[in-house]
Amino acid sequence: MPGPDATHVSRRAFMRRLTAGAGAAVALARGGLVGAEAAASPYAPKTYTNPVYEGSMPDPFVLRHQGVYYAFGTTGGERKGDGRIFTLLRSNDLVNWQELGGALAEPTADRDYQFWAPEVAYEGGTFYLYYAMGGKEEEKFELRVAKSSRPEGPYKDAGLKLLDCENNRFTIDPHPFKDADGRWYMFYARNFPNTEGGAHPGTAIVVDRLVNMTKLAGECKVVLRARYPWTLYEAHRRMEVYGQTFDWHTIEGPFVREHGGRYYCFYSGSNWQTPNYGVDYAVAEKVTGPYTGQGAEARVLKGIPGHVRGPGHHCIVKGPDGKTDYFVYHAWDASMKVRQLCLDRLDWTPQGPRLRGPTYTPQPVP
Repeated sequence: MPGPDATHVSRRAFMRRLTAGAGAAVALARGGLVGAEAAASPYAPKTYTNPVYEGSMPDPFVLRHQGVYYAFGTTGGERKGDGRIFTLLRSNDLVNWQELGGALAEPTADRDYQFWAPEVAYEGGTFYLYYAMGGKEEEKFELRVAKSSRPEGPYKDAGLKLLDCENNRFTIDPHPFKDADGRWYMFYARNFPNTEGGAHPGTAIVVDRLVNMTKLAGECKVVLRARYPWTLYEAHRRMEVYGQTFDWHTIEGPFVREHGGRYYCFYSGSNWQTPNYGVDYAVAEKVTGPYTGQGAEARVLKGIPGHVRGPGHHCIVKGPDGKTDYFVYHAWDASMKVRQLCLDRLDWTPQGPRLRGPTYTPQPVP
């Protein structure tokens, strides 16, 4: 359950407070070296300690392209120094990060809008940046896509939104996934103000097929609905857009990985502002489901009192060896003002995927 100070705060207002001044933060390189310089130096440290980037980096996504890592993070309603949206970092080793400015050219000059959860896909020589835009009206966000010929951008909005199968009012956290047959799918989160099938009302995850990289097929299927107490976002939450009060649950931030012929949909659950936030997963034989086996707790990633606060909204990326999987996620700093970039190894065990962490002590460099 949320802590006593976790009363409802709108995401827009909260994002404005926590990002104020955080845009000026810079990467703190281990050993005083950054990016390619650190990777090439024989004096580069053999261990790292989380966070690997101490600036504001919520909802991190990492793209690996031609051996270089590019990380994208939420900026809410803020802009980077170059006027762009979404913090953009570059690294050769997942540990030493160099800030490149912003990724997305402003699609609107209206500062009432928020921009969340960027993810990038590469197809046919073009990089596609998917993100959520909204916050001007209560519980109203839409999925959009921008394009660039380079991984570092700048990305330019394509001028249209990705319509989900019900043109839902609240759609966030787009996650593009390419299956082994070359087909693309879009996983994302949307609101369900009902209790169909015994599920809790709240934000949950669906999947749709991408007809092309800028259009959904309108064939979405439910991937996961909240069914356990740990995913509670807020009890007795009044939502005027539905004219009801709910015990509202949240499942969000989907990320899919195929392993051993099965599809694992990882997700974050609970209230992102609280220590209860964490990551779990469900499994399917087909990319579109049905997905089963979600946990009664966050089995992959959860906080450690006094050390790791509210970890979640992750991505999974191969390490420099091209074989080992790493979880890249955010966690709060000690003052609960900035969500920082963290990294830990993911193992595939007989009991399912498990994280070697979250860690807060020195770890071997990937």
